[in-house]
Amino acid sequence: MPRQKQRNKIIIGLTGSFGSGKSSVAGIFASYGAKVIDADKIAHASIKRGSKAYKKIVAGFGAGILGENREIDRRRLGVLVFKHKKLLRRLNSIIHPEVIRIIKLKINSIKKGVIILDAPLLLEAGLRGAVDYLVVVTIDKRKQLSRLARKAALKKAEILKRIKSQIPLRAKERLADFIIDNSGTLKETKKQAAEIRRKLWKN
Repeated sequence: MPRQKQRNKIIIGLTGSFGSGKSSVAGIFASYGAKVIDADKIAHASIKRGSKAYKKIVAGFGAGILGENREIDRRRLGVLVFKHKKLLRRLNSIIHPEVIRIIKLKINSIKKGVIILDAPLLLEAGLRGAVDYLVVVTIDKRKQLSRLARKAALKKAEILKRIKSQIPLRAKERLADFIIDNSGTLKETKKQAAEIRRKLWKN
């Protein structure tokens, strides 16, 4: 169950599928004055060289995942873990606890206003109870694949493995309080975000 809302603070969870455009939607909400907590950025920072998670990941997955600068090469790591569910679960068991800890600290540090928790693995990480409302960003499959092929520089097989590693989008939609279809134009996406804003905090 979602947390008990405070009158001066609304926490909106924003999730979707790999490449559905969550960050673009988060940017729209930020333009309305919402404060965005980006779980991906927190996760990337948590595996920087010298961190506890870095040491655990290198110990568990080997030096082959490191780049020339001795930082974790996220693409190399991704290719490895998305081939084997067991390895992905092991990686998540290292990263998720630290990311969740930092997310909760950030939420608690914001005393009022609207908070957008932009987290692709929000449901997978068990964070539904940390938010008041859940917004799921959906996208047409063909557009999703096309966008990821351009932006992520991944092969189609790699993209599909990453999509399949997440809770299916239809299952996320069933848990959503609001759904934003990001298959159309930016104007259409903004119109849907504005409607959510009107309903939740700008009547």
